Amino acid sequence: MAKSSKFALGAIIGAVAGIAAGILTAPKSGKETRADIKSKASDIKAEAFKKAEAAKTKATSTAEDLVERTESAVEGAKKGFQAKK
Repeated sequence: MAKSSKFALGAIIGAVAGIAAGILTAPKSGKETRADIKSKASDIKAEAFKKAEAAKTKATSTAEDLVERTESAVEGAKKGFQAKK
């Protein structure tokens, strides 16, 4: 895992821990606290889906690029082989 990925994961975990600590120590009723937790969890879930979609898009793009390069290399090798015949 790259340093930036580890840092981002650590930052997310730290943010979640900070939010949880803040919510659980706030002087609110249980009902309000549960609503806050549900709201924050929903926000985090939405952000995670956005990041997962971005990663999926990047992976797909990279895979497509790799396929194109491989096909090009194979075609070049075929032409080189035929030229040497």
